[in-house]
Order: sequence, then structure tokens, then C-alpha cells
Amino acid sequence: MNADAGYDRPTPRPRRRWLHRLPLLVSGLVVTAALLAALAGAIAGTATGSVDEPPSVARFNAEPDHIFDPYSAATPSPTPAPTVAPPIVPPLGSTPFQLVIPSIGVDATVNAFGLDANLVPEVPRNGQEVAWYDWSSQPGTGSNAVLAGHVTWSGAGVFYSLDQLTAGDQILLLSGGVELSYTVEENFLINPEDPSALAPMKPTIDDTITIITCGGTYSPTGGRFGGQYSDRRIVRASLNQMTPAPDAVVAAN
Repeated sequence: MNADAGYDRPTPRPRRRWLHRLPLLVSGLVVTAALLAALAGAIAGTATGSVDEPPSVARFNAEPDHIFDPYSAATPSPTPAPTVAPPIVPPLGSTPFQLVIPSIGVDATVNAFGLDANLVPEVPRNGQEVAWYDWSSQPGTGSNAVLAGHVTWSGAGVFYSLDQLTAGDQILLLSGGVELSYTVEENFLINPEDPSALAPMKPTIDDTITIITCGGTYSPTGGRFGGQYSDRRIVRASLNQMTPAPDAVVAAN
């Protein structure tokens, strides 16, 4: 993928407290193609000897887009069309729509993204935009909608504080007077080489959103991007309320 923004080596900033200790500050592009491709190999360019991310902003200005490697397996299958009749009308309509996470001050625009000609996930071209992947379910239609964004992009990105979300926190998706309210159920790290790493991307039987970004251990590698991270952070949330009610949304569409 091509990136328009400049890249700087990480510079320190004061500690931030989350739970009992500072989590590893995460950087870079957010969704890894290795996850979407059955993670056939380790992320390219991983350094031998990882070190914990410094207690400051170890990657505050880094943007390691080398995390995105070409697929080495078949591309993910689109979410199957609903079998119910009548078809489910996406309550938010088409993109863009808004993503709001009150507890961490996120208010961002979500646009549709897919795969480029090299089978690499397209990613937002600035630090505040969020991607919804068009091979996943549309929000509010009963399955898993996969979202992604940057943690840094020449400064703090949209998901810079994603590690602070806890079970019970609220995530809102809004468009055209419709509001989908989701409740956070999980916030965890997963190694891209873990056989279960694809699971968060797959369709679900309940209406779910999955937000993905980088996390884990920071490995300074030098070069253009300064370093990379060992894991991916996954936030899963389930729909608990649609306003207005679903029947009204269908009628409006």
C-alpha cells in the first residue's frame, strides 16, 4: 500500500495509566493482511529480539505500513447474503457513517474499503478516518462488521486510546437519524501467528462489530518505519439497541 503521510521515528511522552500499568502503546496501520490470509507466515521484517514498548510514546510518530503484506492464501469470502425474507435493509444506508466512542473521545467518519489489486487491504489515508471492510457484514444487518483505523499518523490517531475500552463501554454508529448502540464485550491482543487469529473476522450469528488495531511488543527495527508490533488489538461489541426501531428504519429506506 502507498502512504501519503511522513514517517518519523518514535519519540517519548509521559506515561498514561490503564488499569495497573501502561499498556504497550500501539502504532501503525491497523489491520494486518496476515490475519485475513490465514496468517501464513510471520509479519515481514520482525526483529530478532523484541523489547517491550518504551513507557513513553515509543511509536508516536511511526507508521509501519510494512505490516500489510500480500495475501498468501485465498481472499476471504464475502458474508453470505441474508436468507430471510424480506432482505435485511442496512439501517445506516451506504457509507459514510459516524463512529462515536464516548469513553475515549472518538468521533470519526467511516468509509468503505476493500482489497487493492495486489490483494492487500486498503487502509485509511489519514489518522482520523475509519475503514469498514466491504467483505464483512454491514452494521445492523445481523452479522460481523469489521472496522479498522490508525493508532498514530504523525501524532495520535483515531484508535490511540482503544486499549482503554472495557466491557460495558458503549460504541455508537450513526447515519441519517439512525443510531446503532453496541456494548463492548472483549478487548484483547492476539498474535498474528495464532491459528485462531482469523476468528474475529468471520461472520457471527449475532450483530457484532470488530475493531482491529496494532498492539503487543514493540520491536525497533530501524529503517523507514522505526519498528513494528507483535500483536493485534481486537475489540468486539454486540448490538443492544437500534434507534429508531428496526421497522421504522425499513420503512424509511
